[in-house]
Amino acid sequence: MKLKSIATGLCLALALPAALAQSPEVPKKVAKAMEKVKPSDIRNHIAYLADDKLLGRKPGTPGYQMAVDYVTDQFRKLNVQPAGENNTYLQTVRVRTAYTNPDATMQLDAGAAGVAELAYGKDFSIFPNAGQEQVTVEAPLVFAGFGISAPDMNYDDYANLDAKGKIVVIMRGTPEGFPSTVSSYSTDYQTILNTAAKNGAVGVLVASLNPAGNLPEFSSRGMSSVMGADGKVAASRSYHESIKVLGMLHFNVLQKLMEGANLDLVQVATNLRNGQPASANLPFSIETSYSNRYEDIESPNVVGKIEGSDPVLKNEYVVHSAHLDHIGVGRPIDGDSIYNGAHDNASGVASLLEIARVYNNLKQKPKRSILIVMVTAEEMGLLGSAYFAKYPTVPASQLVANVNTDMPTLIAPLLSVVPLGAAHSSLQGEVQKASNYLGLDVEEDPEPEQNRFVRSDQYSFVVQGVPALHIKYGNKTADGKNNLDETVKVWREKYYHKPQDNFEGGTFDFDAAKKYVQLNFLIGYLVAQDAQRPTWNEGDFFGNRFGSIKE
Repeated sequence: MKLKSIATGLCLALALPAALAQSPEVPKKVAKAMEKVKPSDIRNHIAYLADDKLLGRKPGTPGYQMAVDYVTDQFRKLNVQPAGENNTYLQTVRVRTAYTNPDATMQLDAGAAGVAELAYGKDFSIFPNAGQEQVTVEAPLVFAGFGISAPDMNYDDYANLDAKGKIVVIMRGTPEGFPSTVSSYSTDYQTILNTAAKNGAVGVLVASLNPAGNLPEFSSRGMSSVMGADGKVAASRSYHESIKVLGMLHFNVLQKLMEGANLDLVQVATNLRNGQPASANLPFSIETSYSNRYEDIESPNVVGKIEGSDPVLKNEYVVHSAHLDHIGVGRPIDGDSIYNGAHDNASGVASLLEIARVYNNLKQKPKRSILIVMVTAEEMGLLGSAYFAKYPTVPASQLVANVNTDMPTLIAPLLSVVPLGAAHSSLQGEVQKASNYLGLDVEEDPEPEQNRFVRSDQYSFVVQGVPALHIKYGNKTADGKNNLDETVKVWREKYYHKPQDNFEGGTFDFDAAKKYVQLNFLIGYLVAQDAQRPTWNEGDFFGNRFGSIKE
């Protein structure tokens, strides 16, 4: 099947209209406020937030609270108004980490061929259920290919499949030809669960295609969700109230299921990659039973506001976001067990604080209001941003755009940028204008396989219908080799999510950090000044799915 090409906006345009290619007319007072950004101020924020005494800023710990106190103190100094709950800077986020108990059972019933007991941890594993402590499910199996329903891409695994009341078995992947952002969205567990539930399924089993692979074990490795004040799951990347079981199957089990249905696994996988759905009924049913244990904490988002100057537009909001948390204390590496997160994401928080300073230095504020939002529990599954985007502390319909800042990895001069997500909406125009003003090239993502579009907090806003972007480094280098991604890959291997991501002894280019602050500020400022709120591109994949949420 030939995949339908997606409408404008899925890839960066090679030739932009002349109006977009121009630099914006930045008022002198705005340009002057931008120029006052001091690399030393960025440096000082990172030095504090990545200090050992904060113990890695893990949500629910005193170290994270120290980070919260630091940010709120800075907000007060910068005249950023409280915009959290009850006239405070804080929004309560209740995080539940659930664990599957090791007594989980699963039986495969082949009818007249008999019942086989599957071994937990070897043949199957089960994701914990944050909403129900004890779960028992018995249901027939069907094979649902990749578990994707995307008629606008001319692909739908559920088109000729009755999944109602059944457990769907899928292989995680996408057809060749899906753009990287669409692939990232399609393979996200929450998308898979939502699609299965929409088609009436009661369970999802993700089968491994690696014969030698081990299944993840969730009795010690938990999965986290945000709980509402009512005790129900409010936001999660691995839970849907209608899906009673989300699990994984070993390759050997998948092979047995395919053989039982007289299907050739290699041919099925080939067809799926070629965009040909291969959904089928399976002559099996499954009975599974499992229980869960919970660990609950509270960890706040920090929300500040800079009120707009227009009597009408000030009731709309441009959100600058960054995650305040990191992963705390963990396995020692080279004698160090504190995961300080200097780049990830003390640098992003520092950037937002300096963006707030630029706004504070403007006597004439932009027309729209600005929210500076430091979210919690990003490292636990984008939980703080998911909760804020779904339950913001201002009217949800009045969020017009999100400019997210997460680990910009500024370890070299900033000469070009990759605006993840911007090409789906009119935000691409503001990115191009602001980049032109600062002399920065705009590039496509050099590593689309990293799936960064769904791995940072801008994605939480996208699925709530808010156009969003995340500025990452580009490839351009001063020597003309334009291979910065190679340097970053080496850096990432040594530092990413390791105790070595320190401030002391770390690699930073604070002049690049200044330009990064200026760019993110100017994008937000241009959006806040525009009489028209940002729009999804016509026919855009994400606009079609989520754009109506904010209408």
